[in-house]
Amino acid sequence: MSPLIGMIVPPAAGEVPPEAAALHPEGRFIAEGLGLTRLTPEGYDSVIGEVEAAARRLVARGAKAVALMGTSLSFYRGAAFNRDLIARMEAASGVPCTTMSVSVASALRALGARRVAVGAAYGERVNAPLRAFLEEEGFAVVRLEAMGIVDVEAIFRVTEAELLALGRRAAAGGGADALFLSCGGLRTLSVTAPLEAETGLPVVSSAVAGVWGAMRLAGAGQAVPGAGRLLALA
Repeated sequence: MSPLIGMIVPPAAGEVPPEAAALHPEGRFIAEGLGLTRLTPEGYDSVIGEVEAAARRLVARGAKAVALMGTSLSFYRGAAFNRDLIARMEAASGVPCTTMSVSVASALRALGARRVAVGAAYGERVNAPLRAFLEEEGFAVVRLEAMGIVDVEAIFRVTEAELLALGRRAAAGGGADALFLSCGGLRTLSVTAPLEAETGLPVVSSAVAGVWGAMRLAGAGQAVPGAGRLLALA
C-alpha cells in the first residue's frame, strides 16, 4: 500500500490538488487548508504561523510525510526561511517534510537547468522575492513574465489558453534551458507537453513539481510516461 502523504494547501477548503490523483491514481493523499486569500506578503504572513499545526493534524490523520503545497508561501522570505520552515514542520510533526519551493528547485536541478525562464501568476511584490529565491538557489532568471494576480480565487479561473500564452511569453527571446511556471494553483498539467514541444525546453511547474517532490519524499517516486520530461524521471 502506498504511504499516506499529507499536503498543506493555501485555500481554506483543504482539498488535495487534482494533479496528485491525476498523476498517481494509486497514491493516497490527504490535505489541510490554511485559508490564504491574497497573494501578498501580508496574506502569507497571516497564515504562515499555522503551517506547523497543520502538519501535526495531518500526522494525527495518518500521514507519513508532509508537503507544503504553496510555492510563494515558502519562497517569499527567502531560501533560509524556507529551510527553517521545513525544520519547524519536521520538529512539529515528527515525519519528513518538504515545501513546493524545494520541489521546484530539485526538479530544475534534476533536469540540469541553470538558466530559467519564468512565467508566474503573481504581482511584482511577489515576483521580486521569487526572482531572489531562485538566484539564492543558484539559478539565473533570464526572463520573468507575470499575470499580476493577487486574489487566490482568481488563480483557479486561469484558462489553458492563458497558461500557454504565459509560457510562450516567458520563453520568448531564448537563453533559457528550462521554463518554470510558478504558482501551485495554476492547473498546468495539460500545458506541460505542448509547451515542451513548442519551446524545446523542459517545463517545470509548481503543481506538478510539488506532487513529484512529495512522492519522492515519501519514497514512492515513479516515472509517469507522457506527462513531460520531469515526470519521465523516477
